[in-house]
Amino acid sequence: MSIFSGFEEIVEPDHPLAPHTWYRLGGPADYFIRPRNVRELKEIVRRCNENHLRIHVLGFGSNLLVSDDGVRGAVIKLQGEEFGRTQFEGPRVTAWAGAELSKLVLDCVEKGLSGVESLTGIPGSIGGAVRMNAGGRFGDIGAAVEAVTVMDIHGNVYEKKKPELIFDYRSTNIRAKFILNAQLRLAEADPERILRTVKEGWIYKKNSQPLNTRNCGCVFKNPPGAAAGALIDRAGLKGLQVGGAVVSEKHANFIVARDGCTSRDVMQLIDTIKQKVREQFDVELELEIEVWQ
Repeated sequence: MSIFSGFEEIVEPDHPLAPHTWYRLGGPADYFIRPRNVRELKEIVRRCNENHLRIHVLGFGSNLLVSDDGVRGAVIKLQGEEFGRTQFEGPRVTAWAGAELSKLVLDCVEKGLSGVESLTGIPGSIGGAVRMNAGGRFGDIGAAVEAVTVMDIHGNVYEKKKPELIFDYRSTNIRAKFILNAQLRLAEADPERILRTVKEGWIYKKNSQPLNTRNCGCVFKNPPGAAAGALIDRAGLKGLQVGGAVVSEKHANFIVARDGCTSRDVMQLIDTIKQKVREQFDVELELEIEVWQ
């Protein structure tokens, strides 16, 4: 009997992952699974555990690099209708893991709710954004999150609230495998004022980042007291190319994938950047993107 017998509708073996990432790079997953609700998710996780299958959780793939050889085990994407919901109750919002962050920002503008407009232009799912405390120069999502509902690898569902829930620079203290939803506390404000902030955010990104290219956002975290992009620029690495991967001329902390690029090209370029910055500034750059090998 198949490991996932009865779930043929939501399980695809040997499924290509490249179309699910912003880089459009990488090989297949042994199993690609899209549960439609928490009940199915629990059963899928139970079967993975029984069969000793490694589990990867995929959001929108906006900060992910997948190996050219693909991923062994199961890749689970919370994509079903239940996981894409967003519920508004006054200034309180419950956004499920598969909801789109950029759509949430625009919905909040329409409803006159302030607190997430600083996230304008940041791609990704709510689950992924909370997991890495997505943000930028104008703020991060953690400032608005009051609580999260999570599920651990054993199928236990529970809630984690502030102050037990801690957000740090591009990280949280959430250790559970799955973020199911996040409860946000926003503030009522003038929609026109919020919209102006959103537009300013878009203008800043358009002027400073290589939009409309195949990239996965900032590759490295900013080290304490410095900007990764500035260090890479000072090291003279803008335009540096390995195969089809190139350091953006517009923002040195972005690696753009050109035609013919492979994940191996990106990883070799990452290693070169880290080495050059280490040699010149004695700074060890840490990855902001996630790499599946």
